[in-house]
Amino acid sequence: MTRSILITGCSSGIGYDAAHVLHDRGWQVFAACRKPEDCARLKAEGLNSPLIDYEKPETIEQGLGEVLTATGGTLDALFNNGAYAIPGAVEDLPTNGLRQIFEANFFGYHTLTRAVIPVMRAQGKGRIIQCSSVLGFAAMPWRGAYNSTKYALEGLTDTLRIEMKDTPIHVILIEPGPITTKIRENSIPHFEKWIDTAASARASQYAALKDRLYKDTGKDTFELPPRSVTDKLILALNAPNPRPRYYVTTATHIVGTLKRLLPTRMLDKVLGRG
Repeated sequence: MTRSILITGCSSGIGYDAAHVLHDRGWQVFAACRKPEDCARLKAEGLNSPLIDYEKPETIEQGLGEVLTATGGTLDALFNNGAYAIPGAVEDLPTNGLRQIFEANFFGYHTLTRAVIPVMRAQGKGRIIQCSSVLGFAAMPWRGAYNSTKYALEGLTDTLRIEMKDTPIHVILIEPGPITTKIRENSIPHFEKWIDTAASARASQYAALKDRLYKDTGKDTFELPPRSVTDKLILALNAPNPRPRYYVTTATHIVGTLKRLLPTRMLDKVLGRG
């Protein structure tokens, strides 16, 4: 039987690659985007593409409703993937900016996850896969908003995995390191909206951050294409007993090892280099 999956954040990058690869492998893929024009583009490419914007709960309900109507009320897997960043120092991050990014990167994930659990319970199977990050367990400077949403996601997902152990639902984290996506480009409007660099006590330090945002500085060390995440997603979907976590990129493996071995202050020095 054809298996079904709902993937969010499919306009580009990780979600876009995963949607097309799984579609080509015979999955019934629902490649959600938060903008109507992106949904239209994916539909033109042969994909089902419901509109789901994590910051708008009504679109989560409506989008999932469209998915369940198309599948006859079932869903084999959910891949929560869409997210963005607000680069900047924590002291310059307004609380309202933090609230907004949590709606997209955390609360939206939770709303959609809670909505699919009854469906998976009723059908007697299911996989909930969350796209976290190396920044979900190891913080780096200038990324406080994104770090905090991913740390929160890891804690919530770990709890859910433990609680769901008496059900046929698998709960899994994928933790990428640097991946070739538009996350920097997409973060620029949020950076410009929320971070007042001129008024910051760190105004002179923002030059390097702006270079990373506005200039093509090439690939990061250990950066891999989105397909590397898709490969781990496929493992998580097909393994009879999937791992709780799947690391992606050498950087994630290195940082995971350092996190276990180094004292906190020494790890701070390593990661503090940015």
